[in-house]
Amino acid sequence: MRGCGGKRRRARGPALAIASLAGLAAMAACGYRVVGTADLLPEEIRTIAVPAFTNATSEFKVEQYLTDAVVREVLSRTRYRVVSGPEAADATLVGTVMLFDAIPQNFDPLTGRATSVMTVTRLNVALYNRADGSVLYSNPDLAHRENYEVSSDPESYVNEREAAIERASRSLAATLVSAVLSGF
Repeated sequence: MRGCGGKRRRARGPALAIASLAGLAAMAACGYRVVGTADLLPEEIRTIAVPAFTNATSEFKVEQYLTDAVVREVLSRTRYRVVSGPEAADATLVGTVMLFDAIPQNFDPLTGRATSVMTVTRLNVALYNRADGSVLYSNPDLAHRENYEVSSDPESYVNEREAAIERASRSLAATLVSAVLSGF
């Protein structure tokens, strides 16, 4: 915008607002979105059932932590209601925990004990449309890794492991819900 004397001036007030809105509209038209906000599920999907995941591992209660974390994530980050049973839902999210492993990463040179561990979780998950049985999302090998520190106190190891499973479950649930919504 040119002002008096041919000097350039910045747009102010309504002109700036109009220019900003035009830029945002152009970006939206090109497919740009804020990460994690896309929702590619059909509009008729309003309720999702999340039955307890199946545990195909030897890790105690990992499926419970994951199921709870996924339900919390769906409720907190999406427009969908979570219902108790598949018969009352528009879609059903089913999952099987295929692998849960804790792999030592670093060791204390004096004691030889692990000081950090990486958890690896693999899920087989699918979201089904109840109306026609179609698959809305499927990933037979959703992998997730999470690192955590290990206390030097051997008595606290069990508590740390449970806390690590909870942390990994929350992080994996966020990844899963984002993937379902964006179709990845």
